[in-house]
Amino acid sequence: MKTTIRHIQQKKAQGEPIVMLTAYDYTSARIAAAAGVDIILVGDSLGMVIQGYETTLPVTLEDMIYHTRAVVRGAPESLVVLDMPFMTYQVSPEQALTNAGRALQATGAAAVKLEGGAHMAATVRRLVQVGIPVMGHIGLTPQSVHQLGGWRIQGRSSAEADRLIADAEALAEAGAFSIVLELVPIELAAAITARVPVPTIGIGAGPYCDGQVQVWHDILGLFPDLQPKHARRYAEIGTLMRQAVEQYVEEVRHRAFPTAAHATHLPAELAALYMPPSPAPDDAPSPAFAAKAA
Repeated sequence: MKTTIRHIQQKKAQGEPIVMLTAYDYTSARIAAAAGVDIILVGDSLGMVIQGYETTLPVTLEDMIYHTRAVVRGAPESLVVLDMPFMTYQVSPEQALTNAGRALQATGAAAVKLEGGAHMAATVRRLVQVGIPVMGHIGLTPQSVHQLGGWRIQGRSSAEADRLIADAEALAEAGAFSIVLELVPIELAAAITARVPVPTIGIGAGPYCDGQVQVWHDILGLFPDLQPKHARRYAEIGTLMRQAVEQYVEEVRHRAFPTAAHATHLPAELAALYMPPSPAPDDAPSPAFAAKAA
């Protein structure tokens, strides 16, 4: 059964935690869906974890469409949400409508995510009016990282906390079906979650949100030298991948891979015509590698 925004909203009403995870390609989407993830977010974080940029700002709408198409193919029954990239929705509600509509048509995603609070309410309302589901995003908004002065916790003062509460209420009133709360104090996230009728999805916002979202690369340890405080590593896949590649390099350089078992053969009468004289034994590694292994 295909997951819809109604299923997500029912989870809040029933007190069931919501699980959201990023994915950026067909393979990761298949794994996330098979594991039971409720929402798959094709985040513009791909600019950092896939493309190697320092921020999400260089990501284009074409980038998002390309990756979201692959994710939808990998998880056709999942609720797939597409991040609208920087400057594809901030100019006006009509700009947002044009670009969000194109993104959903081109990808098969079910919803879009927009960063920003009360000042984005009119845009959210316009998209919802024409049938485009919108997920809001407040707190640390990565597309505003320069304005915010870096990757900083938001809502530490009473004025900032009150503003974020007002932002969440404005987004909910405008029709957002859920709201991401990023890098806000636990107590503030709990207050917002209690005050708005739509699900909150936390990242670095503590355990009292209606759901949680994490970045694929963070929970799998794909960047061994980087471990955000808000992320828990459930595996060290990056280390395992490097070790596997190192072994592959070693075996190829010492002619331990491939062997005849990894290839096909000509019929015997033809093999004799084409095989060079005195070939290396089919399955024998080089003397140097054999000595090292011993």
